[in-house]
Amino acid sequence: MAKKAQAEFLQWFGPLLDALRDLGDSGRPREVSARIAKNQCLSDEVLDETLKSGGSKFHNQVAWARQYLVWEGMLDSSRHGTWTLTEKGRETHLSDNDARDIFLKWAAIHAANHKQKQEAVAEDETPPVITVESESDQGSSLDLLSTLRSLSPRGFEKVCRELLRESDFENVEITGGSADGGIDGYGTLEINPFVSFRVLFQCKRYAKGNLVSRAQVGDFRNTMIGRAEKGIIITTSGFSNAAIQEANREGAPQVELVDGDKLVEMFQRVELGVTKRTVYDVDPAYFEKFMD
Repeated sequence: MAKKAQAEFLQWFGPLLDALRDLGDSGRPREVSARIAKNQCLSDEVLDETLKSGGSKFHNQVAWARQYLVWEGMLDSSRHGTWTLTEKGRETHLSDNDARDIFLKWAAIHAANHKQKQEAVAEDETPPVITVESESDQGSSLDLLSTLRSLSPRGFEKVCRELLRESDFENVEITGGSADGGIDGYGTLEINPFVSFRVLFQCKRYAKGNLVSRAQVGDFRNTMIGRAEKGIIITTSGFSNAAIQEANREGAPQVELVDGDKLVEMFQRVELGVTKRTVYDVDPAYFEKFMD
């Protein structure tokens, strides 16, 4: 691992614990990243930096920091989409040196486990791969995003229509084109038998790293006003930090943002165009207490 990558990765250990304490000891992943960004006064330049996959580099690094803190017993290992502090995590405040010690400890544990596994299979001395930006772990996500990006603009609109229908939207239709002022489609979301919302959506089939801008969010909102209660922008890429702020601007109708990562999660949740596959990996943290 490059020293620069390691340094970038480790700097979020302490801020992650602090952010969770600020949020009442638990939070959704993006919520936690947003709190860290606020606490650290991170610039748009940092927050808009992307990985080769097109995902957020900052959020990717925070997610890796979370994984090491799970192994260290400071965060709950729950897979239900919420990051939660353990009692140990609530009481711990980490310095940069503390973070480095945690990383080295678990890197050594993984290295030893990898070596034992390789020796059991063959005489293979290949070093273990534990990286900050391990995009190989996101292979299925990248495959889906690559497939979506390969569609025609009209094809992407149609598959988004199917996704919304599978996600309980009703009367979902694609509009006729440019004459609709940037609106690609509309539908109805029923909250309960008494309440429903008309929703407009816009689909942006962007290449990785091509972020939706603040101006595009503002233009979409202006087109949406008076025509629907809610608006959604769906993209195969991401949104600039300024775009996210614009979407949630106080006093203006909120625009829901669906980036590439969330889009993949939505396809997986309804199992649309994907086949579920279960893979089990050894959890070194569980077995550490038995290694006398």
